Amino acid sequence: MGGGGAEIRDGDVPIRLAKVHHPVTALGPGTRAGIWFQGCTLACPGCLSTDTWPADDGKVVPVSEVLDWLGGLPPVDGVTISGGEPFQQPRALAALLRGIHVWRGSREFDILLYSGYVSSRLSRDPESRNILDLCDAVVAGPYVERLDDGSPLRGSANQTLVPMTALGRKRYAHEGHDGRRMQVCVEDGAEGRRVYYIGIPRRGDMDRLSAVLDGAGVRAGEASWRL
Repeated sequence: MGGGGAEIRDGDVPIRLAKVHHPVTALGPGTRAGIWFQGCTLACPGCLSTDTWPADDGKVVPVSEVLDWLGGLPPVDGVTISGGEPFQQPRALAALLRGIHVWRGSREFDILLYSGYVSSRLSRDPESRNILDLCDAVVAGPYVERLDDGSPLRGSANQTLVPMTALGRKRYAHEGHDGRRMQVCVEDGAEGRRVYYIGIPRRGDMDRLSAVLDGAGVRAGEASWRL
């Protein structure tokens, strides 16, 4: 709420953002847009995205900026939202999802959301329940390294993939058998060249990636999967 009781519009709600990316082909069916929230206190042992843990206020943007980015993309089959932990920014997450629904209109693309909280906890909380109702499918539960069973869309066997809508059931009732896919992306920025992955790696994938980079003469500095 702003001064004098004025309500902040959805587009003005701030969101701590780790990154956005298009196209994403590793986290859900088809060609997708990916949005990663910044900040997570769950700190699952073995997490390969520790760079998304700090609540870095230097990455704050208004939700409208993310929606403008989506609006400039070619048609997509879906939007995947992950983190970080999106439910630790519930107001921003709800505003973003409402904006995506307006942008989607009558087009058929799905919204897949990842959370480290178990689905029963999310379903019990009214605010979280309202957010779930804006999604087509949710992958819920903490990552447990010893339970990593190679599932295409889940990091470990304890996590649940829950379809929330008819479209979600159509696309996610069966997780598929294509195996895990990984994208490796290179981004040039003010602090130099950054290599990052999209997807859920199989055991040993990150060591193999490091070996390939070393063989190409690319010396990795700080790596999130080694912290």
